[in-house]
Amino acid sequence: MVLPEKVTLIEVGPRDGLQNEKNVIPTDVKIAFIEALKAAGLREMELASFVSPKWVPQMKDAEAVIAACLDPEARHFILAPNQKGVERFYATGADHIALFIGVSSAFNKKNINKTTEESWAEAAPLIEKLKADGKFVRICISTAFHCPYEGQVEKAATIDLCRRFAALGVDELSVADTTGMANPQDAYELFGALKALLPKRLLLTAHFHNTRGLALANIYACLLAGIDRFDASAGGLGGCPFAPGATGNVATEDVVFMFHEMGIETGVSIDRLLDAADLIQPYVSRPLDSKQYALYRRAK
Repeated sequence: MVLPEKVTLIEVGPRDGLQNEKNVIPTDVKIAFIEALKAAGLREMELASFVSPKWVPQMKDAEAVIAACLDPEARHFILAPNQKGVERFYATGADHIALFIGVSSAFNKKNINKTTEESWAEAAPLIEKLKADGKFVRICISTAFHCPYEGQVEKAATIDLCRRFAALGVDELSVADTTGMANPQDAYELFGALKALLPKRLLLTAHFHNTRGLALANIYACLLAGIDRFDASAGGLGGCPFAPGATGNVATEDVVFMFHEMGIETGVSIDRLLDAADLIQPYVSRPLDSKQYALYRRAK
C-alpha cells in the first residue's frame, strides 16, 4: 500500500461552511475566523461567493470579507455562479476563482435555475477568458455521486463532465459528494477512474459531506486511489441550501488528526485549527460536528 507523504487541505468553512448557516454572522467575525484559519497553516481557502443575497444572505458582505482577507501569496478562492459573479470577481483583483456546476440537471436547476448543459454553455467562454487572463480556475463538480432529486448519479456522467472541463484547460476539479451518500467503494472507483483519465497537470480534489458518517472512510479510499488534495470545513460546518438532508462537510480537524496519526504531513496546526473552530462556534446555530472539537471542549 502506497500512501502520500503529504496532502493539501483546502479550507471551505468561510464559504461552503457558512453559506447555509441560519444565523447572520457579523463581517468582523468572518474576517477573524479566516485569519485564525490562516494562522493554523491553511494556505488554500474559499473566502466567499458572489451569489445573490436574496438566495444566500450570508454572502451579502462578500466584497468586504475579500477586501480584508485576500492574500496574493496564498491560493484564496472566490466562488462565482455566473457572468455577473465573474465580473465582481475581476473587480476584486483576485487571481483564483471557483465556478460550480451540478452533474445532475435537477440539482443545477434548483441551485441556479439552469440545466447542466445551459450552465456548461455559459461557463465555457467565461473559462476561456479567465484562462487567457492568467487566472487560476477551480471547478466545483456538485452531485458527483448522488442527487437529492434524481437519486444515484451515473459515474460515466460525472467522468464525462470532468473531461469536458479538463479539455478547457481548467486548473482544478473539486469533485463533490454533495449529499454525503457516497461510500468508500464509490469513492475509490470514481476517483481512481478520474486519476487515470484526466491530464496529470490537473489538480484533482475530493470533497465529502459527512451525512452518513462515512466522510473519513471515503477520504481514505481516495488516498488509496492516489488523491492527495481534500476539501474540508473547520468544525464540520456546512450543508447546501439546495440539497435537502445534506449535513456539514467533513471537519478539517478530524481530517488533520487522521492524517497526522497516519504520519501524513498537512502543514496544519491542529491546536490552532481547533481555536479557529472555537472562535466561530458561538455564532452558528448548531453544535459543531467534529470529534476533535468535542474533545477540545471537554478539555477546556
